[in-house]
Amino acid sequence: MKLLVTGGAGYVGSVCAAHLVDSGHDVTVLDDLSTGHQDAVPEGARFIEAELSAAADDVLAEGFDGVLHFAARSLVGESVQRPELYWSGNVVTSFRLLEAMRRHGTPRLVFSSTAATYGEPEQVPIPEDAPTRPTNPYGASKLAIDHAIRSYAIAHGLAATSLRYFNVAGAHGRFGERHTVETHLIPLVLQVASGAREVVQVFGDDWPTADGTCVRDYIHVDDLAAAHLLALEHAQPGRHDIYNLGSGAGFSVREVIEACRAVTGHPIPTTIAPRRSGDPAVLIASSEAATAELGWRPQHTDIAEIVGDAWRFTQSRQPV
Repeated sequence: MKLLVTGGAGYVGSVCAAHLVDSGHDVTVLDDLSTGHQDAVPEGARFIEAELSAAADDVLAEGFDGVLHFAARSLVGESVQRPELYWSGNVVTSFRLLEAMRRHGTPRLVFSSTAATYGEPEQVPIPEDAPTRPTNPYGASKLAIDHAIRSYAIAHGLAATSLRYFNVAGAHGRFGERHTVETHLIPLVLQVASGAREVVQVFGDDWPTADGTCVRDYIHVDDLAAAHLLALEHAQPGRHDIYNLGSGAGFSVREVIEACRAVTGHPIPTTIAPRRSGDPAVLIASSEAATAELGWRPQHTDIAEIVGDAWRFTQSRQPV
């Protein structure tokens, strides 16, 4: 298929683009490089550096079989402080993409959504029919896009799938996580091991969990990319399907840090900080529907393997 990958120079987008190229698809990456990196665009993919809102109409006029939409702002803290960036950069931009797809008859869409749409869950693991009550503008903006996608599927016959997940980690060869502003636990811990940071903060050690630290769901980026390809294949005209993606088990902050210590051989000092407001004790997504309907099963669920892939990528970026 001829496919457009928005945000394909970012972490998850670049890995997914690489998988698409390896699977024989004709891939075009559209990215403004505001947070992505041009050297993350896989060989074999065409690259267009442009802002999505401005370029979507002209690009899709060429004729595409589908879009995989990763381009988005994704910092929770920033979304609270500057919500206008999220309503404009996520919602308005996605609406313009949907309109361009409608005008040019692009039939398929896979949207990289987030389990942050659920907010603080009533049950764990979180199923797709859980109430959606996002606690920040980032999650709210993604939920708004999901609503828009559903309306386009019903009214215009779009074949669409949204994938909701929590923490992506690991790496795919030379494609890995390198954010200018890093908020994710594994890369933050590995920054300590690589000497870029002195200590990692643990936000609370008195949570109602086995070791007192928060438990989170981690999914390997290769497994996530595989889910996007399956969603693309299974999309049906006039339907908007939503699937949660999870590893099936969570890992506590302490377990992640211990895995990083074992993989890197670094002591990785920690300091206990106060709990962050709004942090649930446990967040794990149920992927039963994705398994039953897409045939998706995560293949890389060992936290040591996930950390090991991320560490190899981190080391590859270090000056010689």
